[in-house]
Amino acid sequence: MSNHTIYKNEKGKRTILDYYEKYLAELELDLDRVFVETSFGKTHVLVSGPKDGRPIFIFQGGNCINPMTLSWFLPLLENYRIYAPDTVGHPGFSEEARISARDESFAQWISELMAHFHIERSAFVGPSYGAGIILRLAAFMPEKIACSVLVSPAGIQLGSKLEMIGKILVPLMLFKISGSGRQINKIANNMSGHSMKEIDKEVLGNIFQYVKLEQEMPKLTEKTELVNYTAPTMVIAGQKDVFFPEKKIQKAAKEIIPNLTNYQSLDMGHFPSQKHLKEINYKIKEFLHLHYK
Repeated sequence: MSNHTIYKNEKGKRTILDYYEKYLAELELDLDRVFVETSFGKTHVLVSGPKDGRPIFIFQGGNCINPMTLSWFLPLLENYRIYAPDTVGHPGFSEEARISARDESFAQWISELMAHFHIERSAFVGPSYGAGIILRLAAFMPEKIACSVLVSPAGIQLGSKLEMIGKILVPLMLFKISGSGRQINKIANNMSGHSMKEIDKEVLGNIFQYVKLEQEMPKLTEKTELVNYTAPTMVIAGQKDVFFPEKKIQKAAKEIIPNLTNYQSLDMGHFPSQKHLKEINYKIKEFLHLHYK
């Protein structure tokens, strides 16, 4: 395998990509699959929604597969043209070599994707790592963003390291030693408040087994980086989020984001339940109706 591969072996790569296809098939979407050549290698993009709809870019969470987090926002496909790229350096069909989430690399990558689709400005939605990517664009190319929605966002503030070690890293280490499904269930429950779908547990278990995990979070955004960022922004944070808890996100978001027009605190974990997703999509649609003209 290539020195730049994120997979531990070819079997693991095939397993993850098979899950990608299975997940995509279950979504039953009418979509195009486009490969875009960028400075950072080829990028696989899922494109769906009405062709005359206003564009929204949706970025996947870290260390998962694009169809998984895209499935959270399917109601947006009713009115908007959705562009969902497989993040380079993460599981999926894009280039496997990782790029830094601490400098302008992701901003340049997004700019090249937008240019390919002839889009000058767009709305952006990102859960977790995907939100951190959007904040890199806000820091370096804020003019590209018409408005943005950051869900359980990376790039703003981190939770307790001790809590992450106890609830995520220790069970992960035990899983790598034993391969026990019990440890995957423990991680899934701690991430989702006991609401994660079985297929998502399967995907995460295989990613933990077969992928060299991305361990570097996106850079924590500084207030000075967003002085030129004026796009309306909504943040949705979970009170039980082990990675980015609401109580820390709220204070930091209000300090660093100049036009934080909507802040939502929900009683959820890092992975929203189906009930929370209904509420999230309702609130996103309201936000877009007001701010994406």
